[in-house]
Amino acid sequence: MKILTIINPISGIGSKSNIPSLIAEVFAREPHELFITYSQRAGHARELAAQAVDKHYDCVIAVGGDGTVNEIAQSLRYTDVALGIIPKGSGNGLARALKLPLTVSKALDVIKAGHIRTIDCCEAEDHPFFCTCGLGFDAEVSNKFAQAGTRGPITYARTMIESFLQNEPKEYKLTIDGKSFVEKAFLVTCANAPQYGNNAYIAPLADLEDGKMDVVIIRPFNPLEAPQLALQLFTKRINSNSNLDTYKAENLIIERDREGVVHIDGDPVMLGKRIKVCTYGRSLKVFAPENYD
Repeated sequence: MKILTIINPISGIGSKSNIPSLIAEVFAREPHELFITYSQRAGHARELAAQAVDKHYDCVIAVGGDGTVNEIAQSLRYTDVALGIIPKGSGNGLARALKLPLTVSKALDVIKAGHIRTIDCCEAEDHPFFCTCGLGFDAEVSNKFAQAGTRGPITYARTMIESFLQNEPKEYKLTIDGKSFVEKAFLVTCANAPQYGNNAYIAPLADLEDGKMDVVIIRPFNPLEAPQLALQLFTKRINSNSNLDTYKAENLIIERDREGVVHIDGDPVMLGKRIKVCTYGRSLKVFAPENYD
């Protein structure tokens, strides 16, 4: 294979200094062409991956979190270039959804084994996502987390508590595959994958290959119910919550009274009052364990 590895040096936590040597050791045993580079700014990984497509690489390996994976995957959609993932982010949502190992050596073993799945992609107003996008509480969390000076689970937990205390449910008009209704919601999440990351399962039944997203709506609830909701989120039982509804959808239009922040695979972006979300089936080739099911 002709392989490009793109390392995000600032994603997640922990050193990445030994990763190039580990990758070189694995692929040096066979006649592969291996190139290793580093992303230098937002959007740079997407540019590097696009160049790899133009130069007929077989594989691009993303070393980073969901934001890095998202950038690289954008350029690999609808091509024969496969995405390899070495999870080094804070949440690693897509890697966990694909049942990838979280250690570098074992993640490399998956890539070397060569088993490929072709998964769906979604877009929110031309912003591709492969895990989740959302409005309301989870968007506020991603916005505050992006502005925090530190990373890691402690910062994320603190950000969640602050956002919960400050969040005000909003009213949305939702049009799911042509059928419209109005709902006041604590959050609205569009899930291509079952979880946000860190094994927080917002849509336990979401399927990366069914050509549909799971639209999850959590209605306003009593603050005393928050611990129960959190427990259900991390035990794959959130669908049993009486304040939650889930819909399968190929297309979704969300309308709100003002523009605001939306998270795209964990990264905050500002979008307008009307947001169109679409699903594109089987559009990205990615290395995954053969015994996934």
